[in-house]
Amino acid sequence: MEMIILLVVVAVLAFWLVAIYNQLVALKNRQENGFSQIEVQLKRRYDLIPNLVETAKAYMAHERETLEAVINARNDAAAGLAAAAGDPSNGAAIQELAGAEGILGSAMSRLNVVMEAYPDLKANQNMMQLTEELTSTENKVAFARQAFNDQVTEYNTYRSSFPPVMVAATFGHPTDAELLEFEDSAAIQAAPKVSF
Repeated sequence: MEMIILLVVVAVLAFWLVAIYNQLVALKNRQENGFSQIEVQLKRRYDLIPNLVETAKAYMAHERETLEAVINARNDAAAGLAAAAGDPSNGAAIQELAGAEGILGSAMSRLNVVMEAYPDLKANQNMMQLTEELTSTENKVAFARQAFNDQVTEYNTYRSSFPPVMVAATFGHPTDAELLEFEDSAAIQAAPKVSF
């Protein structure tokens, strides 16, 4: 009888450990899938930026420095994305991508400010279409990033809760995953101040 009780306890413990392992794997896979959705949208944006710069070159001959800054920032962000895509659970790679995206966002903002001085450029059909596609892609990036961060939070919460925290490292989940937060997120979320 004691042997049966011992076997039952061992079996329950084994099933419990398997359930924790399977849940950690499922949450990790959702997180990686979430990052792949961000990757798709960021690649789309990176593909649009050179077309935008080429269209702007014809009108903005004197703004070469601004255009080069956008292209350089785009290339750095694409390199950061490639590094993060190789291992989305690498916190340093996620932070590097976030930093590169912040620099790209800043360069794009400068380009938008400079474009305001060129009404013919803003009225150009190609520029309007590219701007529309870029805006749409930015929205998709924001949604994909929010979904990824939700999945990271769910993974981190489960991984850090009891009892999974006791065995997570043993199962190959030693640390929490990193949220992907772009540097300009706080500026975007801040409400504009209006004074009359």
